[in-house]
Amino acid sequence: MSNPFTSLRASYKDNGPQVSRGVRRQFTKSRATPKELLITQMFADRAMSAPESTALKAGARSLTYAELDRTANRLAHYLIECAVGPESIVAICLDRSLDSVICALAVLKAGGAYLPIDPAYPGERLAFMLNDAQPTVVLTKQETSAQLTTGAWRVLEIDREATVIERYSAEAPLNRSTSEDLAYVIYTSGSTGEPKGVEITHGSLMNLISWHQQAFDVTRADRASHLAAVGFDASVWETWPYLAAGASLHLPDEDTRVSPEHLRDWLVAEGITISFLPTVLAERAMTLDWPENIALRFLLTGADTLHSYPPAGLPFAVINNYGPTECTVVSTSGTVEHGVCRDVLPTIGLPIANTKIYILDEQQRQVSEGSAGELYIGGAGVARGYLNRPDLTAEKFIENPFSLPFDKDGNARLYRTGDIAQFLPNGEIAYLGRVDDQIKVMGYRIEPNEIVAVLNRHAEVQESVVVARDIVCSERQLAAYVVLKSEAQLTAEDLRGFLRAELPDYMVPSIFVRLDSLPTTRNGKVDKKSLPAPVAENTLWDEVFTGPRTPLEERLAIMLSTLLGIEAVSVHDNFFLLGGHSLLGTQLIGQIRGAFGVDLALRSLFDAPTIAELAQEVERLLLARVQAMSEDEVLQLLT
Repeated sequence: MSNPFTSLRASYKDNGPQVSRGVRRQFTKSRATPKELLITQMFADRAMSAPESTALKAGARSLTYAELDRTANRLAHYLIECAVGPESIVAICLDRSLDSVICALAVLKAGGAYLPIDPAYPGERLAFMLNDAQPTVVLTKQETSAQLTTGAWRVLEIDREATVIERYSAEAPLNRSTSEDLAYVIYTSGSTGEPKGVEITHGSLMNLISWHQQAFDVTRADRASHLAAVGFDASVWETWPYLAAGASLHLPDEDTRVSPEHLRDWLVAEGITISFLPTVLAERAMTLDWPENIALRFLLTGADTLHSYPPAGLPFAVINNYGPTECTVVSTSGTVEHGVCRDVLPTIGLPIANTKIYILDEQQRQVSEGSAGELYIGGAGVARGYLNRPDLTAEKFIENPFSLPFDKDGNARLYRTGDIAQFLPNGEIAYLGRVDDQIKVMGYRIEPNEIVAVLNRHAEVQESVVVARDIVCSERQLAAYVVLKSEAQLTAEDLRGFLRAELPDYMVPSIFVRLDSLPTTRNGKVDKKSLPAPVAENTLWDEVFTGPRTPLEERLAIMLSTLLGIEAVSVHDNFFLLGGHSLLGTQLIGQIRGAFGVDLALRSLFDAPTIAELAQEVERLLLARVQAMSEDEVLQLLT
């Protein structure tokens, strides 16, 4: 078996990357965090000192700190009456909203740990998480509760119970949590075919909050954005450092959240001073024109590999961040230098406060500067482990062989990330890739084996393998290669529908390639390097392939095939079922605007997701435009 460290090191530049010198060194300083200080206490102080300051805002709805405090206190008392306390878990099955923030704060005030669950997840995945976590209470709404499985937990519909909750005391309940107690649990993809819950304590959360507030000079005057999807650990980072500082948290609507242009306009209009954008969205945002006099000070990014540097003149700092869910969101951070165009990637910066990074070889010995090895993380952010998974916890959270007798407890264990990296001469860290098969798509960490385990349960699938492939603009998509049983006649939608019953949409492959057999190496393992590229002849389609029938359909087909990285697109193929998503949709709409001079709303793409339907909508807009033109304008358009 080839050594992944050696092969990656050989493919990397001998002299290492030319790295940014603009890293804020205060990111790395260790700082003392009061042992028993909790987020609930910090929030209570802010609510007392500035009760009328805005805490949350989404569209026309907003809450002051006093209103948020009272609302969360009432729900917290109700939860305590439901036996919620230290070490008990409360699942929150709500969309990203003011209500989801209120519920999370109430759970922490009650002494419990919150578990965010996306209501868009398939029923089987929701059922697995609930059965695995065994929450004391599930907070949800009437429209969502029907899709939740029943169990020993109590389902509390906050909209149905609103009048009951309102009767409880608005005073803060007695805080019974300690820094060692659980603060939240978040599930990530699992290599064994099942998701796993990561347990984060209050102490780890407080270290993140303390570092973040000092590194970015967070004050009551700041306005922060909240864009992360429910169940994505970036939502933790987007919420608590700001509510603990008395700043305001602003939530855009879904159409704004996924459109770089609309999001830019929203950030400017709302006066946002600090914003986190997932890597793909941040890279698009950096290419836009920004007004010079804007409030935005820091654009934070992370969750995937950053491929570009911010252009010169960008009126805010871009901060690249790295960290697995198992280490409380962020482990390293650094400013990305402006106006630099290089053939190497930006680094992931330096370790944050009270965090230690080790780069080790296969024998867990520290490698020399400039050599590649596996990245291990120690310090205050390391999670307690995986919920109900002592075997996996023991495998991934190891005893720190470099800890000293006087080290704090936080340094006693290391988390082995599976990421390959190297230290550079200035102390920064270059991310090089993965040791295993784990991949990231749209910021989500995905174990392909979890998808394969479900796919292979299909009655007509003999074997399969799932990989990620790069397409235009460094976008990555999941591709499934399947060997079907003899005579099996399946469409791509057959397999997508089967997977969607158990997996969230971001884990459903966009491309399905049919093979007679999977290529293998000499030792019998699947040879992923020999998997053929998806082409029209080997790709499973949703129905009989129909090529473009008009010049307009042909131009749209070229746009879609280029964006999606597919050789050919049928005029009846669904954009979203082929792997399209809102970010790619905004690019497509931009191309249509440039080519035909018509403005489509993102909603139009959801209503007309095929080339045939989209062509009709473009024709309708073109006709309306022509009818409003003068004769000279029509002649100019035609020429």
